[in-house]
Parts: sequence; structure tokens; C-alpha cells
Amino acid sequence: MIKVTLPDGSHREYADGASPMDVAESISKSLAKKALAAKVNGEMWDLVRPLEGDADVAIITDRDPEGLELIRHDAAHVLAQAVQDLYPGTQVTIGPVIDDGFYYDFAREEPFSSDDFEKIEKKMAEIIDADYPIVREVWDKDEAIEMFKKIGEDYKAQIIDDIIPPGEAITIYRQGDWFDLCRGPHLPSTGKLPKAFKLMKLAGAYWRGDSRNEMLQRMYGTAWTNEKDLKAHLHRIEEAEKRDHRKLGAQLDLFHLDGLAAAGSVFWHPNGFQVWRQIEAYMRRRLDKAGYEEIKTPQLMDSVQWEKSGHWGKYRENMFIVPDFIPEGDEGVDISVPDDAKLMALKPMNCPAHVEVFKSGQKSYRDLPLRLAEFGCCHRNEPHGALHGIMRVRQFTQDDAHIFCREDQIVEESIRFCRLLESVYRDFGFEQIAVKLSTRPDVRAGDDATWDRAEKGLQDAVDAAGLPCEIMPGEGAFYGPKLEFQLTDAIGRVWQCGTLQLDYVLPERLGAEYTASDGSKQRPVMLHRAILGSMERFIGILIEEFSGAFPMWLAPVQVVVAAITDAANDYAEEAAAALRKAGLRVETDVRNEKINYKVREHSLQKVPVIAVVGGREAEERTLALRRLGSNAQEMISLDDARVQLAAEGLAPDLKA
Repeated sequence: MIKVTLPDGSHREYADGASPMDVAESISKSLAKKALAAKVNGEMWDLVRPLEGDADVAIITDRDPEGLELIRHDAAHVLAQAVQDLYPGTQVTIGPVIDDGFYYDFAREEPFSSDDFEKIEKKMAEIIDADYPIVREVWDKDEAIEMFKKIGEDYKAQIIDDIIPPGEAITIYRQGDWFDLCRGPHLPSTGKLPKAFKLMKLAGAYWRGDSRNEMLQRMYGTAWTNEKDLKAHLHRIEEAEKRDHRKLGAQLDLFHLDGLAAAGSVFWHPNGFQVWRQIEAYMRRRLDKAGYEEIKTPQLMDSVQWEKSGHWGKYRENMFIVPDFIPEGDEGVDISVPDDAKLMALKPMNCPAHVEVFKSGQKSYRDLPLRLAEFGCCHRNEPHGALHGIMRVRQFTQDDAHIFCREDQIVEESIRFCRLLESVYRDFGFEQIAVKLSTRPDVRAGDDATWDRAEKGLQDAVDAAGLPCEIMPGEGAFYGPKLEFQLTDAIGRVWQCGTLQLDYVLPERLGAEYTASDGSKQRPVMLHRAILGSMERFIGILIEEFSGAFPMWLAPVQVVVAAITDAANDYAEEAAAALRKAGLRVETDVRNEKINYKVREHSLQKVPVIAVVGGREAEERTLALRRLGSNAQEMISLDDARVQLAAEGLAPDLKA
């Protein structure tokens, strides 16, 4: 007999050869009907696969996260089967689950088009209706390679040959006449797959991500447990497209990107840089109040410094390397670099330079904590294909800071930082904050004892701050564990922005020390921290969060004074000057255009307040205020408008 332990701790016995489906049926018919797969001793398991001995068993349904992942996994297989049924000669390669869906890479000479989607989706539905049992088979490696080569699946044969050790068996899953290499598990049959799926887009992808290999055709899809969730997802995508920061950036004249002139770098226009300046000024005030000291460090640093810090060995492929020599000869583009030229690098991060500032001069335990902040411009050699608007760029500015402290100050400083971060996020309108603790990766600096202390220090800080925290094993930086702070935006998307990283390693590597109370030399602990993360990315998030309609304190232009007739032009200029004197960012519109045209145009530019003035307003020294998103009109005296609008235009930290 096999002894099965259920999630509630109860035990049941079953005959040898029993499967998770037998367990589900013994509990209730309704559970068996809902069952998609199982977890056996923590491992995902096919429902009809026999148990191999005593085990902890949990039945997976579509209410479990693993259930949704399984649905998406099977949707990828059904997609591959449909494509091969419809387009004979197409080879399948890989088809993993991704956020919100799945994709499959196909090798086919003729290109697919989105016009093919309807036909493919119809075929997928037919495969689901056929309700083919999905059967797990175990094959010999050589047998599998021979079979896949025989049916023209050269990519699958290559995968097996490259990743499966000699003599090791592999698993194949069969549905009807179609089969694929897969470690599983899968649904019991294709009929268990909900018809809540949709093919989304096509893209090119190099085989195994290597540009030297063949270009494949990647087909993306999304799949959900029911039609309601699918429709909600498609609505979010529609909203995201409307809010796309690249589209709004052009519409609102905030910035532009030029892949030929400066790939991965942003050209900020006056409107966009005004938003930047307001955010930077706000953050600078918050940092000043929180006891930070602002510094500025070099962009270009010698490779020796990066070798000492450990970045040269572990991060060099992401750095822009600059040989330190003066080119000679003509003005041609071919430059010969001398063999003995020293190498330098544009900084991908600010931390080593901040350690150098800390090391300048003697430091005592009384000087700690020392909080050094920098709006530091960094460069990272991101692949061209990974660049995305201003969300992922090569040149970016961090609201970076490093706190040098004693070990007994870690928890207090971490709590202070968490409180500051929460306050800043609230000021920008973000209330939902999730925290994740990323622990030691496989490739790391420092010994296990150091990592034990570092991870415990951050966990203690999170606990003391009262923040719920999810553990992310192996996701830490190479020099220390980190907290990641994630925001949820207006349409439910999650963005990782803030970080707090605890580091014992870098101060040791770079020789940072202070004099302790007993006169001994000690290493400080280093807290790497950012709230916004990248300024570029955070502004992109804000553009999409507010659909370009920034809160008044961030709006590039806060008020437009628009004249109805030429006779009101002088008063429009006078009113604008008075509002500017009150600290507002104001423009006038005295063009010879109809007022409705002007109002519409400035509304499309997301100006928060339009002050309309005509002959009566000039005579009475009033303004007719129209606010973005409202058809109402408010009559107010110029003097009252100065006070009221100036108060509305203040940054959150400046309001009483």
C-alpha cells in the first residue's frame, strides 16, 4: 500500500500503482472533475502518472497559480500541433510559458502573418474539442534523436543531443498523432484546456538567442482559465497601448529616441525635461530632509578600480570599455588601439565611486551612518533588441545613494529607508507596494557566513518595518542580498523600482574602514539604495500611469491663458505674468484661432488648467477656469486664482 499525506495533514492509503487522479476521486467527484495535475513531494506531476511510493500529494486546479501555468503550457503544445497540421513541413523548436501567456518558435521558410491567427485559433479549438488524451512516454535518448530526425524535426534532435546526458531517458508527450519533447507535466487531455486563449503577435527570434544562428518565427499567445479573465487581460493591453509612453512622449513633445544617433539614450525636450527637473528637485528636498549628503562622481574610471570592486570579472560584458589613448592618423573610422593602452570603463553603477568618497579622509564611528546620494548618470551595454523606449535604455540616471553604517545600525537605517520610500511612492500616487527579498545567487562574492548575516539583517529590517515580504531564492546581486520594491499601476501592472541592497563585500574589496570606539579599524556595512530606480524608467511609468495627464505639480505647463479675442490679448499676458510670479509654469495663447479650437488643442496636450479670457474677464479682472477632463467652467478673480492655483501646483512635500 502507498501512504499519501494531504495538504491538511491527513493520511490516506492506496494500492500500489495509484495515481493522483485516484486520490482526487477518493476525496470528491467535484475535485476530480476540476483536477488538472498534482504536486507530489513538491514536484509537479501528471494526474494519471502512478505514484512511486509514499508521498505528500496536493491536487492542482485552475484556482492555483500552477494550474494557470499548466494551462499556458498546454496551450503552447496545442498551438504547435495546430500549426503543424495546417502548415506541413514547419519545424517546432521551443515553446515556454511566459508572463500572461506563452510563445512557440517555428522554423518555416514562408513567413507567418497575423492574418493566419484566426485559422490557427480555429484549429486549436478543434484539437481541444477532440479531447485527445495527453500521454506521457519515456524514450531512450538515441531512439528519440533518430525519431525526430526521421520526421524532419532537426531542431528537436539537436536539443536532445545537446542537453540530455548519454544513456539518460527522456519524456515525450503525445496527444493524438502529434507528440513533442517535454518534461511535463500536462493536462489529462486536450479537452481540459479552456478556450480562453488568443494569439497576439509575431516576432523574429534567433535559434538559441544567438545572432549567428537561423532566424525563427516566434508566435505569442495568451491563455487564461476563463473567458472573463481573457477579456480583462485584453482590456489591460488595450489600455496599455493607449498609455504607451513612446506614443505619448511624441504627442506631448516630451522626448525622442534615435537609434542611429544614440541607441538607448534619450533626447529630452523642454517639456519632458521640465518633468525631470520637478522630480529631481522633489527628491533632492526629500533627501536633504532625510540627512543625505549629495555628491558627484566621475563617469569614466580605470579598469583597475573595476577589477578591485569585482565588476570587471562579473559584469564586464555589460560595460562600455574605453581604451585610454589618443588616436593618431587621418580622420577615418578605423582606429588601431595600442596593445599597451590602459582600459577604462563608463560606470554602470555608482557604488565603487561612493566608496572612494567615503575613503577620503579619516572616518570615525561617530561619523556613521554616512548617507551619500547622487543623481548618477550610468551606462550599461544593453543588447539593441532589449531596448524599449525610455523604460530600458543604455544611458540612465539613478536616484542613487549609499549608506555607510555600523552593523548595529543596519535595522534602523533600513527601516528609515523603507519609511522614506513609502512616503515618496504615496506622493506620486502609488499605494500598493510589494516587497521581495532576493537571496544569494550561485555566482557571488563573499563567504556563506557573510551572506548569512546580510540576509538576516534585511529580513530583520523588513519584519521591524512591518512590511510583508516574499523570498526570491538566488535572485540577489553578486555582492549581497537585496530588497526589491514593486509598484502596481492604474491598470494592474507591476513595476520594480526601489531597491535596498546590503553589502559587506564591496567595503572589504575596496578597503573602506572607520575607527571604532575602542580605536580598532573596522569595515563599514554598505547599504545600496534607490527609490525611483532609473529616472528615465520612472518617468516612463508616470507617463503611462497618468496617461500623460500629470498631476499639476509635475505638469510641464500648468496653466494656459487663452484669449477669446484680440482685445483680450493684453489682459491674457498680464494674467499670465501674475500667475508666473506666483510660481506657476504658464503659457499664453493669443493666436487668431477660435477659442474652442484652442481649448481642444491644449486639452490634447494634457494641460491641467486652461484660463479663458475675453472682454468681460478683462474688464472684471477675472479668469474662466476649465480643468482637464471636466466641462465645467469656474469664474474666479485673478487675485484668487493666483493663490488657489499656486497652492494646487505645489509639490506634495511643500504643501502644509
